[in-house]
Amino acid sequence: MRSRNAKALCTATYQLAVRSITRNTARTKPGFSLVGSCSTPTVRKSIVLRRLYSSHSRTRTPRPEHAPVNQQLLISSMSVRRFSLALVSGLVGYGAWYSYRDSSTDSTAATRAFTNSATNPTKAGVDGAATTRNVLVITADELYTSTFVGEGPISKVIDDERRMVVEMLNPEQSTQKLRKNEQSYIVNRGQGVVRYDLVQLPSNDPIEDDHAEKIVEVPNGSQPSSKNDWMFWGVFDGHSGWTTSAKLRQALIGSVARELNDTYRAAPGMTPTPEAIEAAMKTGFVRLDDEIVNQSVEKVLKQNNKTVAAELLAPALSGSCALLSFYDSSTGLLRVACTGDSRAVLGRRSASSGKWTATPLSTDQTGANPEEAARMRKQHPGEEHVVRNGRVLGGLEPTRAFGDASYKWTRDISERLRRSFFGRTPSALLRTPPYVTAEPVVTTTKIEPQNGDFLVLATDGLWEMLTNEEVVGLVGKWLETQQTGGSGSSYWSKMFGGSSTKSGLPVEAVGAKDSADGQKTPIRVQQWGLSPDGKDRFVVKDKNVATHLVRNALGGKNEEQVSALLTLPSPFSRRYRDDLTVQVIFFGNEGEKTGDVVVNEEATSMPGSSSQPAAAKAKL
Repeated sequence: MRSRNAKALCTATYQLAVRSITRNTARTKPGFSLVGSCSTPTVRKSIVLRRLYSSHSRTRTPRPEHAPVNQQLLISSMSVRRFSLALVSGLVGYGAWYSYRDSSTDSTAATRAFTNSATNPTKAGVDGAATTRNVLVITADELYTSTFVGEGPISKVIDDERRMVVEMLNPEQSTQKLRKNEQSYIVNRGQGVVRYDLVQLPSNDPIEDDHAEKIVEVPNGSQPSSKNDWMFWGVFDGHSGWTTSAKLRQALIGSVARELNDTYRAAPGMTPTPEAIEAAMKTGFVRLDDEIVNQSVEKVLKQNNKTVAAELLAPALSGSCALLSFYDSSTGLLRVACTGDSRAVLGRRSASSGKWTATPLSTDQTGANPEEAARMRKQHPGEEHVVRNGRVLGGLEPTRAFGDASYKWTRDISERLRRSFFGRTPSALLRTPPYVTAEPVVTTTKIEPQNGDFLVLATDGLWEMLTNEEVVGLVGKWLETQQTGGSGSSYWSKMFGGSSTKSGLPVEAVGAKDSADGQKTPIRVQQWGLSPDGKDRFVVKDKNVATHLVRNALGGKNEEQVSALLTLPSPFSRRYRDDLTVQVIFFGNEGEKTGDVVVNEEATSMPGSSSQPAAAKAKL
């Protein structure tokens, strides 16, 4: 035990006995002592710790950070909360349009309060005895849970090696944190979509993920008097900062919609070919990235102003993956455009077995994907390090992304900007840029509402924790619980089938997967020491299905694990989980047909809100 420091007013010595909980049998390690100062007389506080996780087994390191810049142009969606009602907007010169807006502003939107008391006793003492509280001990490589006996604040750094002791959230506080940024909407437009849920959970501070949703009402090509809906949902996984993903939230759907508008108007009978639609979506992606990466440089070099440079170049210096889905109600076709390693998975009920099947609608585009690696080597012949250790030039994991200008600018441009303003020194391996593209891979799927189709869009943080089949099975299990009680039970039963009393997830099993295909697998399960075959680790207790997925990704029934992962402060949390953004869209033709999109209050983090989007109609 470490002796008292004579110069300190007082110390508290923590005696730690550690045992692993990632194995079936207990294992004892040598004890060690951590010393921290306090403002009360010396107290011995005995703590018994249980080892949760080690970060040694991680197979993925954080993406390299760019030099910090003065970020003034964009606002993180988690800094100023976006209450994103479905925006129904028209395209210029393209007929009537509706715009739904909430009556409250973004900055004043109410959210559920999340409180973490400095003292959250789990066991009250008797006759003045000290209380017992749950704590989390964080080291450079490992994470432990423990109980703490004593009063006063807990959270503090307790030595030079950045060991921390923080008070754990209790289950109620964990649920509040999970639900803090959840949203749910009922779509009463009779255009093939009945509901969508979404949630975000930050790990970085601020969160680097973002998202966007929009519904565009367009004329029916064959019957101009009738209207169809173009529906868009997108998730954007930022890296090296949040500015690129924020730019995509603001501009990507609009960029793609403009290209689609031009393509439909130019086609005979306003019915373009599938190839033309796919090309329009790709053009919308590429043009926006050109604006971010190249046009910004032209403006900066002309104005030669550091403030302007900071604003314009921020989205270029950071980066973001993009996953955008486009549903055309007139054809029932769903198109998914993927740039990077976020993933879209379709859930569909099998008519024969009654179980759900999971079909990926995108492919993870990283240096570990053999097809992507081959594409890059073909485009850059003779450069043996174009993909090194599964990363572009040994640094960037996704092979397709917005921003990431240091992989796209010429060496001359990078050096000029570095000398005049700021930026990174280009890689010594940089020879024939651009190495990274924003052009997406587009897939097309016919939606079958009669089979209960639903779509899950999520950033890669979810797929590091759950398989495609687990995600679809969890949504299926959640749907089963909607059949019991509530005014909407008959509605959900009619749409998605009756409830089941069987245990486990109602999803079709798949055969062994090829580990060489480059697709992400749940690496966190191995890191956390969990059994991948733990069928009973899941739970259903959330009204929002996206929140339901995140809860089960973090541990499900294991409330201690869920609380530990949610207690971790940034940047320590990044060692064990990524930012999480999840959207779930339910297709169908049931429900009311009022033309409105309304807040589903029981699954939205704005209790008591009765706001309904007000429709405004205009002709352009």
